[in-house]
Amino acid sequence: MLIAFNKPYGVLCQFTDAAGRRTLADYVRQTDVYAAGRLDQDSEGLLLLTDDGRLAHRLTDPRHKLRKTYLVQVEGVIDAVALQALRDGVRLKDGPTLPALAEPAEEPEWLWPRDPPVRFRQAIPTSWLSLTLGEGRNRQVRRMTAAVGFPTLRLIRVRIGEHALDGLAPGQLRRIA
Repeated sequence: MLIAFNKPYGVLCQFTDAAGRRTLADYVRQTDVYAAGRLDQDSEGLLLLTDDGRLAHRLTDPRHKLRKTYLVQVEGVIDAVALQALRDGVRLKDGPTLPALAEPAEEPEWLWPRDPPVRFRQAIPTSWLSLTLGEGRNRQVRRMTAAVGFPTLRLIRVRIGEHALDGLAPGQLRRIA
């Protein structure tokens, strides 16, 4: 079984939490599935859930090079130099990243409001980009955009390989297989 889930902001990618924070159990009633991969608590978007260990391995193992696409709202108006640096690969404390597909983007019309809203600063504009990675390090997108001078304000995963968010509202799920 494979389920696409639109993980809301502030939800942990696990089914239990001793501290009482929101988890997948608050949204997913299926009891025999687990997350194939992770999204940070402060990230949103597509998370795949499965009951198949082999499938989970295929979805998460870096050797399979499953690309993941994110819509990223950053502080400032991202420029061509920063986009090229993302495309070339960025040096992080744990080593250089692989080259990424990085393109400027518009805020999508279908995008839901975030709760709580992203901080707003009248004097500092924001911009959006589409970023596709072939690797998945801890908080990698946030670290990459910060390294090129544009801190991430909002991060939404919209695609994992062939699987896309495709109209799922936050907290909704869709069985794929």
